[in-house]
Amino acid sequence: MNKPLLAALAALVITGAGAAPAVAAQADTAAPVAKSASVKAAAAPAIQAVNFAGTVSLSNCSGSLVRFPNSEADDPALVMSNGHCLETGFPEAGEVIVDQASTRTFGLLNASATRVATLRASKIAYATMTDTDVSIYQLTTTYAAIKSSYNISPLTLNTTHPVVGTAITVVSGYWKRTYACNVDGFAYRLKEGEWTWKDSVRYTSACQTIGGTSGSPVVDNATGNVVAVNNTGNEDGGRCTDNNPCEVDANGTVTVRQGINYAQETYQIPACFGLDNKLDLSASGCTLPKP
Repeated sequence: MNKPLLAALAALVITGAGAAPAVAAQADTAAPVAKSASVKAAAAPAIQAVNFAGTVSLSNCSGSLVRFPNSEADDPALVMSNGHCLETGFPEAGEVIVDQASTRTFGLLNASATRVATLRASKIAYATMTDTDVSIYQLTTTYAAIKSSYNISPLTLNTTHPVVGTAITVVSGYWKRTYACNVDGFAYRLKEGEWTWKDSVRYTSACQTIGGTSGSPVVDNATGNVVAVNNTGNEDGGRCTDNNPCEVDANGTVTVRQGINYAQETYQIPACFGLDNKLDLSASGCTLPKP
């Protein structure tokens, strides 16, 4: 998981994008493995063409402009990525960051993956690598302002647990590339180095995400909603080590799946944000880790 982006880029040059290891990149420091997500809007039953509208590129990872079902047009806009993609480095196991000032910038992409704007954060609203691997930045602008200027709408986070067999697409704003596969199942616990994540999404083998795709939204093809955030994969068959997460079931049995990649569910996040997209970790139904 902790391979610098430079190493991932070298791997791409040597082996080609499709064969590169599924590791993520960190700004100024090594970062965990990561995946990529794509914005595929889908009309049932036929799937519409994938597009990148609403995804963003970070300096070291991918991400997306997101909203919750109850978010309003004049709310401060939010960007979601991985906790391990923070500009300040990896949060330690057990660490939760809330309301931390940030001026980080994000490249906003349109449907054809052209960068149309630079968005700027005002703060890290929430970030952790405990139980999940997520970062949510609050921006200096609103959804309405972004829509008015660039005709781009945010992606909506789903509020229900993803389902095995669901057709999904991971869209990487960093690489401007998509990965299509299905939800293969869920890892009761996913352990990588010092970090442990709960109820992680396991992809079928078709989603061979690579370094730099960390933080990509995982989109349900049938609804266009985000069901997870791409974050890691077992690179070379190692057991529960950096870049080589292992699955641990409720009985403690460890399973290693070399070459298989994972994401962290996002359905639990909306319950932790209220009026004006304000974080409220004490809200009813909020299960995100607290500081």
